[in-house]
Amino acid sequence: MEDTIASISTASGKGAISIVRISGKDSLKIVNKIFKGKNLEKVKSHTINYGYIIDQDQIIDEVLVMVMLAPKTYTTENVVEINCHGGIATTNKIFSLVIENGARIAEPGEFTKRAFLNGRINLLEAEAVQDLISSKSEKQRAIAINSLNGRLTNIIKTERDKILNLLANIAVNIDYPEYEDNKEVTNEDLMNQVLNIKKDLGHLLENASLGKIIKSGIDIALVGRPNVGKSSLLNAFLNEEKAIVTDISGTTRDLIEAKTTMNGIELNLIDTAGIRKTNDQVEKIGVNRSKKIIDTADLIILVLNNNEELTFEDQELIKKIQKKPHIIFLNKNDLAKKINLPSDISFISGNTKEINGLDNLKKEIINLYHLDKIEEKDGTYLSNIRQINLIKKAIKDITKVADDIPKNMPIDMLEIYIRDVWETLGLLIGETYEDELIDKLFQNFCLGK
Repeated sequence: MEDTIASISTASGKGAISIVRISGKDSLKIVNKIFKGKNLEKVKSHTINYGYIIDQDQIIDEVLVMVMLAPKTYTTENVVEINCHGGIATTNKIFSLVIENGARIAEPGEFTKRAFLNGRINLLEAEAVQDLISSKSEKQRAIAINSLNGRLTNIIKTERDKILNLLANIAVNIDYPEYEDNKEVTNEDLMNQVLNIKKDLGHLLENASLGKIIKSGIDIALVGRPNVGKSSLLNAFLNEEKAIVTDISGTTRDLIEAKTTMNGIELNLIDTAGIRKTNDQVEKIGVNRSKKIIDTADLIILVLNNNEELTFEDQELIKKIQKKPHIIFLNKNDLAKKINLPSDISFISGNTKEINGLDNLKKEIINLYHLDKIEEKDGTYLSNIRQINLIKKAIKDITKVADDIPKNMPIDMLEIYIRDVWETLGLLIGETYEDELIDKLFQNFCLGK
C-alpha cells in the first residue's frame, strides 16, 4: 500500500489513445521526471496538462497528463494518467519509463483493491466493477452499474441495521433486566423480527438464479443420438452454418460451442456428438464428452426423431435428463410420426427448417427461466457464488433462530446465531474480510483496473 503502482489501463494493440495509470504518493514526482511541460506537483487537481514524455533529451510522445490529487480519486491516492497515442511500441516505452523512475508494476485489480482497502468502495461495489468491465449485454451492464451505485449494498446495510437494533435490545434485556423503561423482548416480538429478516434475505436468494443467468448466461447442451438434427438445430438458433450437417451418422465427433442472445441473455449452445455405442475410438471420446456435458449444463435439449421409434439409447437419455432442467424437442415433424413417447413426457414438436418449431422452443426456454421477467432496473441481484453462499449461510442461521424460539431457548444463545447473521452480511459487503479472500478476489481483475 506504500508503493506507487502503475499499469497500462487500455487494451493492448493499435488504437487512437492509450492510458498509463499511476497511483500512490510518488505519482506526481515520478511522472515529473519524464514530462516536459508544467510542473505537475504545482498544478491544480483534476486538470489535464499538455506536454511531452521524454527519455533524457529524446521526445517519446506528445501527451495529455491528467492529475488527480488525493483523496478525491479512484484509489483515494494521488493518481496520474498519461494519455498517449495508441500503439504497442509507444505505450510500452512510456510504461517502461514510469517503472524505471520508481513505480512498481500493479498486480491485477490492484487499483480497485486499493479503492476497497482505502474505504472508497465496499466489496459488493468492487465486484460490480469487474462485472461492468466483463459485461457483454445491456442487462449485464445495467445490473452491474446498479450494484456499483450501491443499491444492493443499501439493502444489505438495512438488514444489518435491523439485526443490530435487535441485538441491542437483547443486550439491554440481558444486562439490565431491572430497568423498567426497557422494552421487554418477548418471544413473539423476536419471532416477528426474525421472520421479517428471513423473508428479506430469502427474496435476495430467490433472485440469485436470475443474477447468475444475467451474468453468465445459460449453458444449453443439445444431446441425442446421431443424425437426429442436433447440428441443424444449432445452425437454426444461430441462423448460420456453424456446424457441418450431413446424412452420415456421427458427423459431429467433438463438442461445438457457439453463443447467441435471447431477451438480452447470452445462450451458450453446445452441440454434442451423437450418443450411441461405437467401436470407433475417436467417436467414443466424443460420446463420453457428450455424457459429461449432461451433468454440467444448465439446460438439456434432447433432440429426438419424430419419424423413428424410440431406441434403447433414447430411453436411457430420457431417464438421464429427468433430474435436470430439460426440454424434449421432436424434430422432423413434417414426416410421418412413428415415435411413441410415454404420456407423462412433455415435448415440443418442431422442424429445424421451420420458424414455428424454433419459436416454440425459444418460448419454452423463456418460460423455463422467466427471461421475460428480468428487469435491468432491479439492482438487487446477487451475481456470484461468494455472494450466494454467504446469503445461504445467513438464512441458515436466521432459520435456526426461528426454529429455536418456540423451544424456549435461552435468549443469550439465540443472540449468538443472530450475531452470526450480522457478521455474515458484513462479510458480504466487506465490513470484515480475510486477506487471503481479498487477494484471490482481485486476482481475477484485469490489469490496469
